[in-house]
Amino acid sequence: MKKLINNVDDIVKEQLEGMALAHPELKFNDEPRYVWHEPKQKQVALLSGGGSGHEPLHAGFIGDGMLTGACPGEVFTSPTPDQMYECAQKVDAGEGVLFFVKNYTGDVLNFETAVELLHGDDVKVGSIIIDDDVAVKDSLYTAGRRGVAATVLLEKIVGAAAAQGQSLEQCEALARRVNNQARSFGVALQACTVPAAGKPSFVLADNEVEFGVGIHGEPGIERREFTDVKTLVEQVFSELVDCPDYSRTLREWDREKGEWTELETTTERFDLDSEYIVLVNGLGGTPQCELLGVYREFALKCKATGYNIGRQLIGDYCTALNMEGFSITMLKADKELLELWDAAVNTPALRWKC
Repeated sequence: MKKLINNVDDIVKEQLEGMALAHPELKFNDEPRYVWHEPKQKQVALLSGGGSGHEPLHAGFIGDGMLTGACPGEVFTSPTPDQMYECAQKVDAGEGVLFFVKNYTGDVLNFETAVELLHGDDVKVGSIIIDDDVAVKDSLYTAGRRGVAATVLLEKIVGAAAAQGQSLEQCEALARRVNNQARSFGVALQACTVPAAGKPSFVLADNEVEFGVGIHGEPGIERREFTDVKTLVEQVFSELVDCPDYSRTLREWDREKGEWTELETTTERFDLDSEYIVLVNGLGGTPQCELLGVYREFALKCKATGYNIGRQLIGDYCTALNMEGFSITMLKADKELLELWDAAVNTPALRWKC
């Protein structure tokens, strides 16, 4: 294993110190570990986090028009409740704090603990569980569908709403709607190498892909033969648009009662009358030129089948260390979501109209 690191135990700390040096507008606290910035106006604070190794998710999306703070765990490891608790206290401006939580067991349990602690301190707090991966229903890391690259779209769209002054209740409802209208699917050509392990997470033959891979290298639907990018993208397209509508039960924090309640929610049906925001996302080891080739095939397939791409984003946004492959996210969008997507954003990893 060759990695541009010093000591395996110091990877996350040194990476975040580097980010703070490169972006002085961000502030870094090491014990407990979190990153934050101070918005230009008083607004709902948006806080996310999860295991490191998915950069620029999440700390790379802190800034005006997106996140207020992020809590990075160790590589592929959930952050701890004290990170979330203290970061939320730091970023709360009196308008409330909304947590974005990818659906992985450790993340969910630790964020739930932080929510309860904050409620005990009379902090107005809410949370949204993101579960956009339609590849598998249950995995090694979670019960239910995994939370993957649609997280980027939620953070951008809800970030714009918070910057416009929408309330915690409005931001939470918007986040839930975006999650219910988004679907993602990933494919790996080669596995990533976790520094602590020192070897690839799995091995594929030269003519194989992991179809439906997770962002930690979790297995997908099956290992399939790889022929060419056109065939592979068409297979991913079918998984996204033909995915059956499904309902699931998630836990939601009831602020009035101060307790967790079960919330049944259903993904929205994809149709030809809507516009879609499409994210072709690299997993860390795929050249930009190949991602553009993936988008070409996907755009041609959408045009041939009548799906209208209203906005697109191509690049590395929710990675898996150095995994070679890609994921595609489709978000069913209306005029409101498109306007929020187009709103100004200024973060290390996403920036326009600023």
